[in-house]
Amino acid sequence: MFAEVAIPLYVHQTFTYALPESFAAQAQPGCRALIPFGRQLLTGYIVDIHNTLEDAGLDAESTEIKAVEELFDTEPLVTRELLDLTKWIADYYFAPWGETIKACLPAGINAEAETMLSLTTNAQAALSNLPAKPTTKLQALQFIAANLDENGAMNSRLLIKEFDKAKAGALIRELEKSGYIIVTRQMQDAAVKPKKQQAVRLRDGEMGGGGDGGREKPLNEQQQRVIKTLLEATEPLGLTQLTEAADVSTSVVKTLEKRGLVEIFVREVRRDPLAHLKNLSADELELMPQQAEALDAITTALAANKYAAFLLHGVTGSGKTEVYIRAMRAALEQGKTALMLVPEISLTPMFARRLSAHFGDAVAILHSSLSDGERLDEWNRLRTGEARICIGARSGVFAPLENLGLLIVDEEHEAAYKQDSEPRYHGRDTAIVRALKANAVVVLGSATPSMESFHNAHTGKYTYLKMDTRVSGRPLAPVEVVDMREVFARHGKQQIFSDEMKAAIAENHERGKQTLVLLNRRGFSSFLLCRGCGHKSHCPNCDVALTYHKSEARLVCHYCGHQARVPRACENCSGPYIYYVGEGTEQIESLLQELYPDMRIARLDRDTTRRRGAFEKLLGAFALGEIDLMVGTQMIAKGHDFHNVTLVCVISVDAGLAIPDFRSAERTFQLLTQVAGRAGRGEDRGRVLLQSYHPEHYALEYAQTQVYEKFYEHEIHFRQQMRYPPFVALINVLIHHAEYAKATTVAAEFARLLKAADKEQALRILGPAPAPLARIKGEHRLQVLIKTKNRRVAREALDAAMLALKEQAWDLRMLNVEVDPVSLM
Repeated sequence: MFAEVAIPLYVHQTFTYALPESFAAQAQPGCRALIPFGRQLLTGYIVDIHNTLEDAGLDAESTEIKAVEELFDTEPLVTRELLDLTKWIADYYFAPWGETIKACLPAGINAEAETMLSLTTNAQAALSNLPAKPTTKLQALQFIAANLDENGAMNSRLLIKEFDKAKAGALIRELEKSGYIIVTRQMQDAAVKPKKQQAVRLRDGEMGGGGDGGREKPLNEQQQRVIKTLLEATEPLGLTQLTEAADVSTSVVKTLEKRGLVEIFVREVRRDPLAHLKNLSADELELMPQQAEALDAITTALAANKYAAFLLHGVTGSGKTEVYIRAMRAALEQGKTALMLVPEISLTPMFARRLSAHFGDAVAILHSSLSDGERLDEWNRLRTGEARICIGARSGVFAPLENLGLLIVDEEHEAAYKQDSEPRYHGRDTAIVRALKANAVVVLGSATPSMESFHNAHTGKYTYLKMDTRVSGRPLAPVEVVDMREVFARHGKQQIFSDEMKAAIAENHERGKQTLVLLNRRGFSSFLLCRGCGHKSHCPNCDVALTYHKSEARLVCHYCGHQARVPRACENCSGPYIYYVGEGTEQIESLLQELYPDMRIARLDRDTTRRRGAFEKLLGAFALGEIDLMVGTQMIAKGHDFHNVTLVCVISVDAGLAIPDFRSAERTFQLLTQVAGRAGRGEDRGRVLLQSYHPEHYALEYAQTQVYEKFYEHEIHFRQQMRYPPFVALINVLIHHAEYAKATTVAAEFARLLKAADKEQALRILGPAPAPLARIKGEHRLQVLIKTKNRRVAREALDAAMLALKEQAWDLRMLNVEVDPVSLM
């Protein structure tokens, strides 16, 4: 028998391996296997089983087949449903299937093979007769000899660290060829395993009490406390937990074990990602008529056991979350499971607490910020059926849920659902395909749907559900636009805060209400400028200016992480005239603290929420009224329900409108509408102040009225005229390399091959042209943009061009293919 295996490397094909008789019967699609690949051993994923090579499409006589070294699983780790889903992702998004399967499994679950190096007798002779100036090869041999472990071997990683990866690989081959070293492969255990702890329970029939269960020697006071503590517990206790509760040492428990009264055993322990958060109470709310209508449509579709897609278009504060919760309950009552996706990792704990209040331990949480151990435990709970509801960020779409009945994608318009590294899938679109394959119901929820989703709803692809009234009939907060050109004329110089905004903040505080202040740019200042020579502090690796972070006294690149000290004088002309240009959330917080010293002011952005639990702590303090004003980036705009917030201030969104991307207006409108929705969610009416130097821009005008349909009508006309989604499909191919000449050569050749492959003239090929961010992380970047109404022709041309490049011996890892890009930066 033969196994077809997908490998987690950048290869767009599968490989066939022979299955040894010893485990051929256990091998199934979805199992992991250790396979030889070139000179290394890798963990691959079996995607199919074939009885003969002919079944695999290979010639038995001319094909040399290697054998699988080891089978890791007797039961498939990846279900057939997820294999089908990852295959779709690999095909649709031009992604390696093996890397896509790896992405749907918890990090660290795979066993890895290490390359070990040991010396031969020839090596000993060579080392005893070294020349005065040894060659690099002999220097490597010396290094290996000096770093052997107790077993007489050295991990090749040490050599890579000393000589770099490419050079170390060449040296290993030379040393092996010369007979100086023996190269072996050694399996390492998986990096992440279930957590285990010692636990204690009473032996069957032991009631303890003050006696001894019929034994000769009576229990002393400490032993009696242990027995009493175990009797009062509803389940076995951890050994540490027991000794602390009974106030005894471990030896007391072990003595009881020797006497046969208790049993000490090892059990798996769940690493609960929500253990540090307080539980919420489950409120049973009365549904508004529009909520009831939406829920009825969703539950009816659930009962039909067929695929159905809904766009739930509900204004901010209309109660979409309550509809989600009740739809999940209906799915569980029908014996099905449910999956909910949220765009931001930071939002998952908040939603998970609310779901846990209704469904208890049936809820599991999945996202990339969990520790590897927590992620493994939650994944196992979903896989075994212990948890039947999953809430997660983008990667949660791969949750191993069986009998999936309901998928919910909250804030479906968010760009965060698009993965920016391999595999470059879109979480929302993948959720729709998963629902289709599982005959499940998918609900896309948003107050500001993406243009594509709203278009699909109005062309009949999705059922459209509308909720345009807030809970309890609360009105939407009115939006006032402050023309900063008039403010400039009034003061004769640039102002960060208009008089109107400063007065509104003070008045809101006097009324005992809370305020949110939005600026979607972190740091203190955008960049440093020398007013003597005009020099700006640039990142050495990227074509961007370094951002000044005052609290860290550092200049930081937000793209590659490079940091530099803050210069006292200009690096170019040595002049002292250093000027800090632009504002970030850190500066806004500082200025507001100066303006309002009596107010309790905090900041919510990526810099203040790096530590675990910091996000929840800040939001919790704000919800309790311990913070009067919160400054933040777009993190404050999504999903939060603060009833005492009656004022939202937007410092500026002009920079977002100036981004050279066709979605700039859409994103700005969505951000403004979302943040405006944070105001007036309680009994008091809200107010929104928006500052801009471009108040006449249509995105701001429609955000002021908060009527999505009007914005859609304007924007969809522009998209149709300029041939942008949803009227055409886009494929953006980014060519990147450290050498500019290589990047431009490959980009030009790729564009030429693409045009040659477009036999039907169905593609509009733009470029190659420098990307708006022309250099990132030391690599030059060029783009080739494909516009088409025929995805099949585009894919065939793309496949042909990539194959031709491969035949010319170009490294295809230089090209990032992004299907349906959400950003062209």
